[in-house]
Amino acid sequence: MPATGVIDWSFYWGAYWTAFYGFTFGWGFRATGRENVPTTGPALLVANHQSFIDPALIGLAATRPLTYLARSNLWNNRILARLIDQLGAVPIDRGFGRDGLQTVFAELDKGKAVLMFPEGERTRTGQLLPLKPGVSLVVKRVACPIVPIGVAGAYQAWPKHQTWPTLDPLPLASKGRAIGVAFGEPIDPTRYKGVEREAMLADLEVEIRKTIDAAERVRRTG
Repeated sequence: MPATGVIDWSFYWGAYWTAFYGFTFGWGFRATGRENVPTTGPALLVANHQSFIDPALIGLAATRPLTYLARSNLWNNRILARLIDQLGAVPIDRGFGRDGLQTVFAELDKGKAVLMFPEGERTRTGQLLPLKPGVSLVVKRVACPIVPIGVAGAYQAWPKHQTWPTLDPLPLASKGRAIGVAFGEPIDPTRYKGVEREAMLADLEVEIRKTIDAAERVRRTG
């Protein structure tokens, strides 16, 4: 869980409802497939990465608190470190080395749902980037459900090259920046046992693309 004390839980749920109303009224946020996220026990969630707000969007749509993987240098800022600690983030190196792997497995061993962005960075074009080879080291070793996730519209709302987001308010006709999130059916990890890395990454990419398409279908268009 992201927080343990009463104050921390109050902060977490305060942030949750602030995000709920902000994304709902600011971008007409919609989600589908929530029932595909296991309600208890370890789970590995893998999503495309369109925007800085993706972790918040997925956390809002999920049926349980998530553990987020974040670049370790974000903890250099004490205020930001306190914030992301309370929201359930854990630090990993950008290169996703041995320490990063150990962090993921440690969180899964605690029965947590861990969110990963296998592209390794936000897209600069809105299109799905090739999945990082290091992702296979995690996927091939987990014994928990793997849930593919698609985010749509977040790139239009706040692309990497833009300093501030652009709203698409709910009461008005959409300008193409409405946001949707879709959770795909859980993948049994045994599906990838004995599968070569490139074939495994290709299959996982297909599953993520399916959820991106589902997110596109669910997001507000008018």
